[in-house]
Amino acid sequence: MKNIYLLGATGSIGTQVLEVIDDLEGYKIKAISVGTNIKLTENIINKYQPEFVSVLNKEDYLELEKKYPHINFGYGDSGLLEAATYGNDDGIVINAVVGMVGLAPTIAAIKKHRDILLANKETLVVAGSLIKELVKEYKVRLLPIDSEHSAIFQCLQGHKHEDIRKLIITASGGSFRDLNREDLKAVTLEDALKHPNWEMGKKITIDSATMVNKGLEIIEAHYLFDIDYDNIETIIHSESIVHSMVEYRDGSVIAQLSNPDMRIPIQYALTYPRNLDLDIRHLDFSKQSRLTFKAMDTDRFPIIKLAYKVGKLAGNLPTVYNSSNEVAVKLFIERKISFLEIEEIIKNAVEEANYIISPTIEEIFETAEITKEKILKKYL
Repeated sequence: MKNIYLLGATGSIGTQVLEVIDDLEGYKIKAISVGTNIKLTENIINKYQPEFVSVLNKEDYLELEKKYPHINFGYGDSGLLEAATYGNDDGIVINAVVGMVGLAPTIAAIKKHRDILLANKETLVVAGSLIKELVKEYKVRLLPIDSEHSAIFQCLQGHKHEDIRKLIITASGGSFRDLNREDLKAVTLEDALKHPNWEMGKKITIDSATMVNKGLEIIEAHYLFDIDYDNIETIIHSESIVHSMVEYRDGSVIAQLSNPDMRIPIQYALTYPRNLDLDIRHLDFSKQSRLTFKAMDTDRFPIIKLAYKVGKLAGNLPTVYNSSNEVAVKLFIERKISFLEIEEIIKNAVEEANYIISPTIEEIFETAEITKEKILKKYL
């Protein structure tokens, strides 16, 4: 029996993790962290009977503690850390929280000698070098859950690293892929949340529309697969059937294809290296009329160009890129800024940042706080 410590259990990825585990044998939900969806939290508690539950707010913690006296509870940042480190076994931590809040529990879980299944891309974006050192030191596995990185991971199986020519990360283009920049001036929050292919949480759907999500994936891929940025390509693939590709030195290209369904990369990470049965809609190539690909237009999506820049400069700039986006998306969701102002905020934050070449973990967190405070001071 493998114990699962699921961070972000009520989110889009978290709920699909639970769906996958329902159809697998040998897994026990030992601890979870959740946000503010208490009704869903109670459903999860009743079904899976975890030993520890962390919620976001103290008020919810106090109410649940009364209702479920046989379960241990925590809340806030300390509760999230405890959810990742609860118990004494090795176990598996599935990090499906959104944002940089996922970094500290990832570090704590690695030091607990737990394998990490990572859907929280911010962990590697802001602290990739440090995380890789810890993974090596504590001899744990770090497996990707993102569809694109899972695809690359599968395409790399059985091949030598030195034979890779480049990684090709596909992008759907998001909600506004067919609009020009002039059209973007009038788009609304409701428009941004209508992704043509995927059903995801608000933040990642908006990140897909700005293409920040792809920028984060470029930086994450650099650390996950030890590939230079010059050998990471992004390409528009509107059907979201090819989830990414690897080109080798001999010119051959290996791709991973499937209908868009996050349960595939979730299950693959859980059962690696096996591809087990999964109750999904399988591809029917006789009905797949076309697969289209288009070069990434960095004039249309300037945030991609910026991602390559901050990735190559490294230091604390990826933290600035990520943190400024986190607060900008929050402001957009709260209808305090326009869609195009998200890009403007990120660009200005990177240009004005105090660049630290080799930041410590403490300096990474400090950079994030300073970045967010400066933006909120200007826009609130």
